[in-house]
Amino acid sequence: VQLQASGGGLVQDGDSLRLSCAASGPRFGSYSMAWFRQAPGKERAFVASIRWSGSSTSYADSVKGRFTISRDNAKNTLYLQMSSLKPDDTAVYYCAARLGDWPSTPTAYNYWGQGTQVTVSS
Repeated sequence: VQLQASGGGLVQDGDSLRLSCAASGPRFGSYSMAWFRQAPGKERAFVASIRWSGSSTSYADSVKGRFTISRDNAKNTLYLQMSSLKPDDTAVYYCAARLGDWPSTPTAYNYWGQGTQVTVSS
């Protein structure tokens, strides 16, 4: 599966933004998906993940209650709705896919999108 993330941009503290990850290739509905982010000088960090069916999700504590991960298997698309954005959310956001469960470890994912920059100004 090939992934392409989009929707990043420059926003202000408290704003909202929705990221999308378009997947190409068969069996998108078989892949569990996740969002990770990487800030300058930091390791790639887990943001959220979702089961292949969309029936289960998981979030990092830092985004719980502010971000929502969802997917539309009919459109082969993964989403990340981000609200109440903070400067600490500034990072390159990556979508990732794997068959099976939806862990929070980046090394567990086999397929990655190219990343989209999110910058939150104070």
